[in-house]
Amino acid sequence: MLNLVLFGPPGAGKGTQSEKLIQKYNLVHLSTGDLLRSQIAAGTELGMRAKQLMDQGLLVPDEVVIGMIDYKLRENQDAAGFIFDGFPRTVPQAQALDRLLAQYNTQITTMIALVVDDAELIRRLLKRGETSGRPDDRDETTARRRVSVYNSETAPVADYYNQQQKYIAVDGIGEISEIFELICQNIETAVAKTA
Repeated sequence: MLNLVLFGPPGAGKGTQSEKLIQKYNLVHLSTGDLLRSQIAAGTELGMRAKQLMDQGLLVPDEVVIGMIDYKLRENQDAAGFIFDGFPRTVPQAQALDRLLAQYNTQITTMIALVVDDAELIRRLLKRGETSGRPDDRDETTARRRVSVYNSETAPVADYYNQQQKYIAVDGIGEISEIFELICQNIETAVAKTA
């Protein structure tokens, strides 16, 4: 089973690249952002709680996110693999994900981290905010807070996977197709190591 963590700050291009990876490797997309937004759209209690936090650029509690991921894993036990987009965001989440995957007799194959500098991220988020309708992308202060939260709380996850020799950094600036090709080369290398 091929299990990828697609990693990077808001605006790094994870959504664009994950769509291409899903098609190429026939993966199930596990985007915590999409899971949360569907809960918000449905007006569930969880969704409303998550919306308040997301609108402030803050993270949603771990137990909520892990529960949603477990549900998706159970629903898709025959999948070729999963791509985790936007999760894990903290080391405790990464540890919880490892424990959860072990229950399904699988593990993370590799983490691909899209690396983009902060100024470019803010530019991308504000541009995306003009068309996405997402309130967390339209305001520069909120966009800066999201990048700051990522840098302080999320970046240590890269160290966690690096210690497991599963971390691969890929330059997230350039042509989408070139970035995708580089990601695929790194995935093939990672898969060959585990074979």
